[in-house]
Amino acid sequence: MSIPRVNTPAKTGVSRRTFAGVLGGGAATVGLGTLAAPSARAAAPAAPAAGGAASAALPAPSSKGYWDAVRRLFVLDKKVLFMNVGTVGSPPREVIETVDRVHREVAVGAESAYSDFADIRAVAARGFGCDPDELVISHNTTDGMAKIVAGLALREGDEILTTNHEHSGGNVPMALARDRHGVVIKRVALPVGNDQRAEDYVTLFKRAITSRTKVLLFSAPTYKTGTMLPIRMLAGLAQDHGLTTVVDGAHIPGMMAYDFHELGVDFLAGSAAKWQCGPGGTGILYVRNKVLPRHNPNPLPEFWPVVSSGYPAEGGRPARTDGPEESYDIAADLQKVGNGSLAVMAGVGSACEVWDRIGRRRIQRHVLGLSRHLKELVAERWGVKSLYSPKDDPRLVCALTSFAPFRDAGDVHDAKKTERLVSRLKDEYGIVIRTSDFPVIGSSRNHQTVRVSTHLFHQKKDVERVVEALWRLSGEMS
Repeated sequence: MSIPRVNTPAKTGVSRRTFAGVLGGGAATVGLGTLAAPSARAAAPAAPAAGGAASAALPAPSSKGYWDAVRRLFVLDKKVLFMNVGTVGSPPREVIETVDRVHREVAVGAESAYSDFADIRAVAARGFGCDPDELVISHNTTDGMAKIVAGLALREGDEILTTNHEHSGGNVPMALARDRHGVVIKRVALPVGNDQRAEDYVTLFKRAITSRTKVLLFSAPTYKTGTMLPIRMLAGLAQDHGLTTVVDGAHIPGMMAYDFHELGVDFLAGSAAKWQCGPGGTGILYVRNKVLPRHNPNPLPEFWPVVSSGYPAEGGRPARTDGPEESYDIAADLQKVGNGSLAVMAGVGSACEVWDRIGRRRIQRHVLGLSRHLKELVAERWGVKSLYSPKDDPRLVCALTSFAPFRDAGDVHDAKKTERLVSRLKDEYGIVIRTSDFPVIGSSRNHQTVRVSTHLFHQKKDVERVVEALWRLSGEMS
């Protein structure tokens, strides 16, 4: 396959780190089946998101040009093949237009936004298989994780069981709980690569649980290797031991068509600005707010909305429910944090509607299919041992792929060489990916890899292009 070089680094009009797109449209949703079937109340008609940008029409999904049409919904620089949506997404055009319009309307009318944004939460909840009283639009995954850990009733000596592959968004609130309250942090060392099964990870956690363990906290997928830890299986393990489950699911919204109720977890924090391609500085926070015998029959954990302007100054809240009906809207307490942004919230609602219009199951199939193609090509060129992401157990796969890109096995410890490779890939080929590093069992030094994100605005030819370019560069740098 011929791959073009470019003579100068590709430039974009907007920094990748500061994309601020948003929207709010009223598009009809597509049924999500069992993967993300909305609950009865979440599926009820919700007020239209603030805004109202016209929805872009798409051809029939079976048509040859369907994914080309999807790509045209976005304003990504055509001179750049951007395959790092795991770091930041790019909002669709209609989202950007909605945010801009609502910002202007707010400025003209000097409108305030002291609100629990129930309409936007309803739009989002119907796509994530939960109810609006369980869904918060947060600032990002880190914000959600901090609110979760700080709100749990953890005491001195209580143990959080987690992993050695966590993001600082989870590590920092755990460290604060340790240093402030005497909570104990215990870590499971995760194996990497393709030689794992979902049951292997469950066994590792099961062996590490003690009588002091109160919380099971893990990332799914792990952000550096792209290993989708088996959430439902680990949630079942936690339920069997009476533990609270906290999932750093930064990459789940917009990538995976998960039904949050069916996952059986207590808390999940994710990004609305990565794979979901909402406005910058937005996230998704799920807080289980009812007892559902089929999914999670355990009592609700004691939890306090520590960052809130909605919690009553006097009188408190009623006891949390012990049945399938909420006793109060805990998400509203978490959502009310003073004057918010009508424009940004409209953007989140509109981004969710774009995803529902395309179909979350369809998106999941597409991005995982591209990831599978990428992993197979990597295995053909570099060997399956170069993969740090599983490929053969479908329960462990996601659309993040991490692998060692060099021919010499010793280069797996060379951070500077890996950084040069990624830099040259952008400068010479106009392709944006990222480096990754993490501890590996049996190694005294972190392994250095590249990480590629395959998303709904990519196609097979893009996957083949990045593989060819990396193969050529790795040969030149041998």
